Amino acid sequence: MPAAIHQFSAARLDGGTQDFAAYDGKVLLIVNTASQCGFTPQYAGLEALYQRYRGRGLLVLGFPCNQFGAQEPGEATEIAAFCQRDYGVSFPMFAKIDVNGEHTHPLYRYLKKAAPGLLGSEGIKWNFTKFLVDRQGQVLARYASATAPESLADEIEKLL
Repeated sequence: MPAAIHQFSAARLDGGTQDFAAYDGKVLLIVNTASQCGFTPQYAGLEALYQRYRGRGLLVLGFPCNQFGAQEPGEATEIAAFCQRDYGVSFPMFAKIDVNGEHTHPLYRYLKKAAPGLLGSEGIKWNFTKFLVDRQGQVLARYASATAPESLADEIEKLL
């Protein structure tokens, strides 16, 4: 298992590839997202956190996923348009991935091992599960879908 998250890369929503080594020294909030979920309005809270703290080193990273109730059926262009039009999302968004199962993205394999969920479960339970990563790339915490982004402000402040 890599020592830190900075050893990963992922396809961006715009088709390019992002090397996470570029995020060294940044605090990361990594979230699996969906456009048609009851938690979708959290995009607004995520964007607000990003706007509030990005100048101090926070990056919110969104990973669309269609594994929960088929709530992210769109293609990359549709996802990008929705996020921009409905929530003004300006934080980095990545290509749709799997967060559970045989085709789990390597980043999410790492995140789930580093910060298991309730009772040690590694599986992601639903859209908008959040992982907080410190400036050194170490996963510090995992938050459930129902955890409002704004409630993480104090934890983020401590890391900045």
